[in-house]
Amino acid sequence: MSGLQCLAAENIWFDKQRYDEAERRFYEGVNGPSTPQQQVKTALQQAKGRQQKRQHRNSSSHGGDQELVSRMKSLELENQTLHKVVENMRAALQKLESRVAMLEKSPASAAVPCAKAAPVQAVKQVKVENGGDDDDDLDLFGSDEEDEEAARIKQERVEAYTAKKAKKPTLIAKSSILLDVKPWDDETDMAKLEECVRSVQMDGLLWGASKLVPVGYGIKKLQINCVVEDDKVGTDILEEEITKFEDFVQSVDVAAFNKI
Repeated sequence: MSGLQCLAAENIWFDKQRYDEAERRFYEGVNGPSTPQQQVKTALQQAKGRQQKRQHRNSSSHGGDQELVSRMKSLELENQTLHKVVENMRAALQKLESRVAMLEKSPASAAVPCAKAAPVQAVKQVKVENGGDDDDDLDLFGSDEEDEEAARIKQERVEAYTAKKAKKPTLIAKSSILLDVKPWDDETDMAKLEECVRSVQMDGLLWGASKLVPVGYGIKKLQINCVVEDDKVGTDILEEEITKFEDFVQSVDVAAFNKI
């Protein structure tokens, strides 16, 4: 490197005197013709201006350094966080690889015991079959006796179950029916009408309480209760039997029907 290049690379202010002279002339132009007092004042102003410039450079450089340090610290923290994330992902990937390897090995390991157990079971089955043949050859009359004994035991169990079932009471489905029996007019003998209704008798029918309920214009209807077995008596049969007494009964209606 030549001398001029070295001087150009050096941080030296060669023209400082020229700049000082220009600054002095500037302040003389602002303040008027120079006097000894004004020259002192100008020199003080120049020194003050230089000091302010120097402080400004120092503060700007210090602020830039602090900003650079803070940025470096944030980058270091971010780098540490990224390292932790990468380590966690690497650990998770290793776990997945180990699980996949175990799953790939498990079918083969499960198939080996099955393959080993199959010949053993086949051998046992052959031994059992051979043993059964030997027993059949030796026991000539025992099989018939055993069949008769099994049949007798089975018959006894069937008879015991049948007897137990016969002793168990069967549930009978019953219903409570409330009938409205209406006469022709107010001159109908209601006592005779009730007597006719209660004369209807059949298996599974039991008559209950009754009362006279006013309808209007002096006419009353007979409201009578009965209990019937569902399998034996129906409402259609009751209505048909009661309406046979045409001299007293105009109509029969089911007022209420309840299961018991």
